[in-house]
Amino acid sequence: MSARNSPDGRSVQAATAPPAWRELVPTFCIATATIGFAPVLHLANPALAITVEVLVGIAIVVSVPTYAPAIAIFVLFFQNMFVSILSPLVPLPSDLDFIKGYNFLVCSVMWLATFALYLLGQRNQSAEVNRIMRFGVVTLAVVSLYFAIGFGQTGQAAAVYLRNIVLPLFLFQLSLLTAATYEVRITPFLATLAVILMLCGYVELAFRDVWLAITNGYTFWGFDELKATHSGVWEAQMRATGNVPVDLKDRFSFDFLNTPLLEGFGLSKMLRIHGPNMHPISFAYGIGFLGLFLFSVGRPLLALAALPLLVFCSVKGALIVVVFVVAGWISTRLLGAVVTLLLGLLGLIAFAVVAIRIGLQIGDYHVIGLMGGLNGFLENPLGRGLGVGGNLSESYFSIDWSAAQAAGTIDGAVESAVGVLLYQMGIAAFVPLAFYFTVALKAWRLYASSGYLTQGLAGFGVMVVLLNGLFQEEALFAPLALGLMLSLAGLVIGSDVRMRTVAVEDAALAQLTGYQPVT
Repeated sequence: MSARNSPDGRSVQAATAPPAWRELVPTFCIATATIGFAPVLHLANPALAITVEVLVGIAIVVSVPTYAPAIAIFVLFFQNMFVSILSPLVPLPSDLDFIKGYNFLVCSVMWLATFALYLLGQRNQSAEVNRIMRFGVVTLAVVSLYFAIGFGQTGQAAAVYLRNIVLPLFLFQLSLLTAATYEVRITPFLATLAVILMLCGYVELAFRDVWLAITNGYTFWGFDELKATHSGVWEAQMRATGNVPVDLKDRFSFDFLNTPLLEGFGLSKMLRIHGPNMHPISFAYGIGFLGLFLFSVGRPLLALAALPLLVFCSVKGALIVVVFVVAGWISTRLLGAVVTLLLGLLGLIAFAVVAIRIGLQIGDYHVIGLMGGLNGFLENPLGRGLGVGGNLSESYFSIDWSAAQAAGTIDGAVESAVGVLLYQMGIAAFVPLAFYFTVALKAWRLYASSGYLTQGLAGFGVMVVLLNGLFQEEALFAPLALGLMLSLAGLVIGSDVRMRTVAVEDAALAQLTGYQPVT
């Protein structure tokens, strides 16, 4: 017998435990091939690329189902890097945007195949899993209804918001059903992934020009500049901030944590790290998540190595997640799980109230956008449909931020995921928010009874990301923020369900035959 770690950090006995590299090598090879060939195939024939990616997603779930959650995480981190490397071959910005969507296609196909097998009885169908899945299906149905309402008004924006909302839920259900049915060894994969991402981050930090040359970053970001110019994004940003970028590095330059509250501390501008996913906010959430995960599974030195990158990403939300989760771990050890949960919820509420109050005083765009969402909700509690309002709406580019700061609100909802959800979905926005919070509580209850830090990370992490959703669109809409946390929650909940199912089956077998399983 040999020991291995389950997704929640527990030691599990197994009759055969192959070396970690025997799963790591094929997982990374399949994941790399999955997204590495997508841009090439697309340039040859988009229909061929879509067909191949769909078949690959189905093949992964059917032939190597335990790899699916890891592959989903990998493609979300690295799709844009492969696109960037091949960007000199891309003719138009619209082609670039389409190619960047293949990671969503692969994740959606793997989810759909897994969900279909669940309906056919090929995945765990215990009463506990069924309850969670039913809530998730109801959430998807409600979101789909508001997508249908919004699609008739603003088709492209509605489609983008649909993708942003459903992808974290897809990742959760994919991980839940897989871990509830099979033993998923995610720790070696995430530890290796963290090392790769940290190497990418430090190379970009220390050798920015080299990184941009290796990834063809100037060409990639050149497409983004064309799109921003034509859409009016640049003009809106320059009006809002007063900053006029001259070159690419000017675009990467931000005040530390991008807040006026630190202006008096003499902190100069810094070049943000964008990572292989080419987005500083998403990369920060990803690095923060991996740092916390590494600590939870007993790799503190690797976890500490991730912290400087988190600082140089200069993203408040990701730092808040790290601080609150670590505080939750410490408090649980000192005060117990129940007291920690109560104090934690009160602390999150107090933080939100203080942040809103200060934000209104300093004219913070995120708080102003949240106020616009709340006002829009009060005006129309039934909602308007996905895509109506938000950062993707046409009215976003004509916002008079000076007038908005004076009024403390805007006509619409921007820069706040919760504000946008309330504006677009009305009272129905509480369905996905309630689902996320229910998942967080489920993971926290496992942590309260076991003390395993990985379960605590899943529970506290989802709660804090929900808090960040008040002040940041990316918190709930970027898959490397809420999506990663929900994926971990699915793994720890599913693993717990599977282990209890196995224990019951072993007990029944022992009662019938007198056989006592080795522990």
